[in-house]
Amino acid sequence: MDLHFRAFSFIDRITSLDDNVRIRGRYTIPSGLTAFPTSLAAESVGQLAAWAAMAASNFQLRPIAGIAGTIEYLSSSQPGQELELSADLESLDDDAIGYDGVASINGVPVIRLKNCVGPMVPLDEFDDPEHLRNRFAILRGRGAAPGGFGGLPAIQVDRASNSSSQSRCAEVYVPASADFFADHFPRRAVFPGSLLMHLNLELAAELAAELPSPATGGQWMLRAMHDIKFRAFVPPGDLLKTEIRLAKQSDRNMAVSVETRNTKRLVGAARVEFVPEEGR
Repeated sequence: MDLHFRAFSFIDRITSLDDNVRIRGRYTIPSGLTAFPTSLAAESVGQLAAWAAMAASNFQLRPIAGIAGTIEYLSSSQPGQELELSADLESLDDDAIGYDGVASINGVPVIRLKNCVGPMVPLDEFDDPEHLRNRFAILRGRGAAPGGFGGLPAIQVDRASNSSSQSRCAEVYVPASADFFADHFPRRAVFPGSLLMHLNLELAAELAAELPSPATGGQWMLRAMHDIKFRAFVPPGDLLKTEIRLAKQSDRNMAVSVETRNTKRLVGAARVEFVPEEGR
């Protein structure tokens, strides 16, 4: 089975595209999945913005994950539900795109992206331009058959035994092979930034669960990620080391810093905000 446009594609139909800057679309989460991480809803919005940028460049360039000012986690999504997607490109040239976007279900926002910047790179280094033109025509027309995504593979994450009460360290073993690499990307396999974000959020949530509860009672709940930066491509088989640290804590919110490195450099960083459960 050809996994291109199936293993890691989260757009079923582009419902409108105005002047290559306002784009709307839909994606039905396959009902057979056991879960659909909210980080994949953010990926879906990013992919929608990428289609607008690729079309504007006549499929010569494409954006890659770079910077996001804020990603707000507003509600959850479940298998079988349909995501209503929107992205507004605030800037677009040969160097980068800037955009905001939202994924909603029945008009209720699930995730909101603000102040995102994606550097533009030569498209043919990552994918076949003609394949993308043909896919774009399908998405703009009758739409693609839903249900292609089969779920995420298990990714090995080893927690360090010497983590402190205010920090967590872990090693993430990027798979040497996985279905999603056939889709991200066919000519140059790259570990998706949204998957790294998903794994790091799980580690941050584990730390939050063991810290003192909010003064108002209840639990700490994920509210947003801020200052998200992806600084390097992560190839198959890479070993990543993530450090999660408590940055500040008050009665009303808590901030956790996240840094991920490989043996050579800083790969990604972010600040994760938690709020008391009732304050979400």
